[in-house]
Amino acid sequence: MRIGAAIPLDRGVDDRLRELQEMGMDSCQLVSWDGADQTDEMAALASGAAAARGVRVSAFWCGWPGPKAWDFYEGQRTLGLVPEALRAERVKALARGSDFAKKLGVRDLVTHVGYIPENPCAPEYPGVVAAVRAVAEKCAENAQRFLLETGQETPVALLRMIEDVGLDNVGVNLDPANLLMYGKANPCDALLVIGKYVMGVHCKDGFYPTGGRQLGSEAPLGEGLVDFPRLIASLEALGYRGDYTIEREISGEAQRRDILRAVEMLKNLIPQT
Repeated sequence: MRIGAAIPLDRGVDDRLRELQEMGMDSCQLVSWDGADQTDEMAALASGAAAARGVRVSAFWCGWPGPKAWDFYEGQRTLGLVPEALRAERVKALARGSDFAKKLGVRDLVTHVGYIPENPCAPEYPGVVAAVRAVAEKCAENAQRFLLETGQETPVALLRMIEDVGLDNVGVNLDPANLLMYGKANPCDALLVIGKYVMGVHCKDGFYPTGGRQLGSEAPLGEGLVDFPRLIASLEALGYRGDYTIEREISGEAQRRDILRAVEMLKNLIPQT
């Protein structure tokens, strides 16, 4: 079907996969922010449950240790591989995540790199490039791709980063809502810059920021500013044939309701293969 959802990696993974199936999906991205959960036992539990239920794990979304603030101020100091004081530890965490993804039998490792410097002459820029390259090289050893999720950076900064890393296993996990919520780009227009590198897609909707400190707000699919008919048509024209992974970052019954609506919307937009 090519429609899935992002679900957390924990001991309730089989229940989450069952619920995902009940909602009419057959793929998922597994999301982990806790390296302590990335064990052989958990890999066997998750991969076994996915195989038993016929759900494909399309990617492993790997977080990193330390502080994180999803805003325009503290986020600059805390997110991804950009903060120098946190960088080495996070490269190691992502390398371990690559090994865990290999145990899952998953090809794509995804993360946020952080506020990639817009100025390539900024003194911190070479270190960020080297860190991304180190993780990508680890992924290459495991026959994987390293996907950088859109969000904190402009499409041009992301494109430049990929070019400067210079490895053919580095790509983009497109989150169209993030491009709006961080005020970085219209996602449809962003494809003109980074489209050829898109190897994974989050289906999330949202709005531009209305102030200079906080992100724009998230919205149910079809209720924000992402033009999903145009976006999906553009992706398909570019040759994208991967999964469309719904991400609704709320909880409870409202999340389930919004995901079900998103599934129905996407079924009418995505060519079935």
